[in-house]
Amino acid sequence: MIASLNGVTTGGWIDYARRIEQAGAAALELNLYYLPTDPNLSGAELEEAYLRLVRDVRARVKIPLAVKLSPFFTAIPQIAKRLAEAGVNGLALFNRFYQPDFDLDKLEVTPLHRLSSSEDIRLPLRWIAILYGRVKVDLALTSGIHTGRDLVKAVLAGANVGMTTSALIENGVAQARSILKEAEAWMVEHEYDSVRQMRGSMSQKSVADPAAFERAHYMKSLQSYDDFMPR
Repeated sequence: MIASLNGVTTGGWIDYARRIEQAGAAALELNLYYLPTDPNLSGAELEEAYLRLVRDVRARVKIPLAVKLSPFFTAIPQIAKRLAEAGVNGLALFNRFYQPDFDLDKLEVTPLHRLSSSEDIRLPLRWIAILYGRVKVDLALTSGIHTGRDLVKAVLAGANVGMTTSALIENGVAQARSILKEAEAWMVEHEYDSVRQMRGSMSQKSVADPAAFERAHYMKSLQSYDDFMPR
């Protein structure tokens, strides 16, 4: 059983990390997120606060420690590397945040709750494929795993773990069994003997066109799309 703990600053609450370990948790996930609204707070200062928190928790527990990150960092590989150096054993990519909406009838700010879909896998898929083999941590892909094929993609990118919640909310706990059966069928069809053999085989360092993971510019995307257009 993996426990999850939320927080952004050091303080008395981090003693709960030790209590969680004593209660029998096999590992601990730190769910880190702080919405910086102060224009005087720099990104570097916020990252240092995260790292200080991780070091404090790491000093209190011996069980494996994971951090669940948001995608809103200027340099994801660099913060991933620093977290690994601070003692983190795994990274979960990425946190999904509920963005507010406006109720135009009541003129109120309202939360908008939306379950993920398979389309949401693309962002964590890219970054796991980039981080695989570069940062010495286990990688968990969270957001967008609804089918066995989604799980296969996560492993091919380099994920050690595939996490799903929305699929279970929509279809019940039995969906987990369906996801595993579909992934196993794909492995048999493509003659993979083990998950270890699959892992990272489509990461950035393993594919013929590693620059494909770096294409984020509009024009490069259009040029890539043009290859599929009929002549």
